[in-house]
Amino acid sequence: MTPTTTALLVVPLLILAAPICTRLVSRWIKIPIVVFELALGIAAGPTVLGWVGETEFLARLSDFGVTLLFFVAGTEITASAVRGRTARRAWIGWLISIALGVAAGFVVSPGLGAIIIGISLASTALGTLLPILRDNGDLGTPFGNAVGAIGAAGEFGPIVAISLFLGGRSPGAATIVLLVFGAVALAAMFYAGRTPHGRLHRYVEATLHTSAQFAVRVVLAILTLLVVLTLELGIDMLLGAFTAGIVWKLLIRDADEHTQRSVETKIDALAFGFLVPLFFVYTGVKFDLRSLLDDPVAFAWIPAVMVALLLIRGLPSMLAAPEGAGPRERIAVGLFGATGLPIIVVVSQIGVQQDVLTSTDAAVLVGAGLLSVLIFPLIAARVRARTDGATGAVSTGS
Repeated sequence: MTPTTTALLVVPLLILAAPICTRLVSRWIKIPIVVFELALGIAAGPTVLGWVGETEFLARLSDFGVTLLFFVAGTEITASAVRGRTARRAWIGWLISIALGVAAGFVVSPGLGAIIIGISLASTALGTLLPILRDNGDLGTPFGNAVGAIGAAGEFGPIVAISLFLGGRSPGAATIVLLVFGAVALAAMFYAGRTPHGRLHRYVEATLHTSAQFAVRVVLAILTLLVVLTLELGIDMLLGAFTAGIVWKLLIRDADEHTQRSVETKIDALAFGFLVPLFFVYTGVKFDLRSLLDDPVAFAWIPAVMVALLLIRGLPSMLAAPEGAGPRERIAVGLFGATGLPIIVVVSQIGVQQDVLTSTDAAVLVGAGLLSVLIFPLIAARVRARTDGATGAVSTGS
């Protein structure tokens, strides 16, 4: 079989195996499914079993996966994530993180490498955390809103920084281009948020259970239009995907609650049933484990980067903890804030492509991101569970 044919056979089986693995170990420890998706990708990749290699076909599907991941993140943005006390503190925390991250980057790699390292250390994996928050029942609670605001800043801020400093333009020209996109995005949000959309809602409801599936087609059209716009403007496509999620949320927000949930279920099925896990599996396939095996000293940098994530991203994230939160809940907020992966994957790839980072450097950053997804949410859950045990009540995040 050709490499593409083998990948077509193996990757869907890996996607199927990930939730089974999660279920099997859940009686002992609750591990996010993304960890198994990444681990299975690494195991099936060139360094271990060699079943799947990098192919153009998988790369394109992976791109669709990451755009859908950021689209879903955009749909989960709440009012508290963009305005009010929580949002202000989340953005203050991110500005502190990016300043500290770039400063730390200059110690390791002066120049553009410092920007790449700084963006990596100042990121938060909102798209990765959303399924965890949803599964734990935290969405909509003060705790979930705080993590959502931190994640919004930790994904939107780095995307803007990537577009400003890593897009190949001067910062001045990049700023003008971003302002152009911002004007288009704000116009789309204004139209979506202020104009009645009763006819759209009625057509969505009429086609929910037919082959037309109008809602899904509208979502894909909005996503495609804004992603293509960012690509034509030469800025990061994830900014378009994130914005598309916000626009769709505004378009559908006044629809019947049952309709909203039905559409959300369909988008989740497309995203988390296929394309998003494919992105994480393929990220595991591309993970350069060989470079770490060839340079064991590099392994020592992975825990060092994890500590840097805690100090540079985790501690400032605690500023956005819910009002009146106790020490344990603040620690849990900081741990969630320090969890990063998708932005780290994207920005480290840019660094390798621009010959700013070596493949080993990128593997260290991605490896730390991988472990942060595995370890930090688990510790956060244990910390919050102890809080529940101490109070004798179920935590609501307040």
